[in-house]
Amino acid sequence: MQTKKYSSYAQIDSELEILKIEKEISYQKLVLSVQKTKESFSISNVSTTVFDTIKSTFFSSYSAIFRLLIPIIIKWFINKKRGN
Repeated sequence: MQTKKYSSYAQIDSELEILKIEKEISYQKLVLSVQKTKESFSISNVSTTVFDTIKSTFFSSYSAIFRLLIPIIIKWFINKKRGN
């Protein structure tokens, strides 16, 4: 990092003011990020995400199984002898 040379106290004060504002902006970004993270872990959001994941997993894997089993079950009912 290069050393800056200032010719007056006004330049130093303006540089310090800029750094102070940049620090405040960074702090506010951090606060906003923490708030968004808290919101993403709220009970309703987590439960919705879990429910959607379970639903998509269940229907994607079991729908293929059901598509294979339905013709087999229909054939079984058609070929089933009466009285058994």
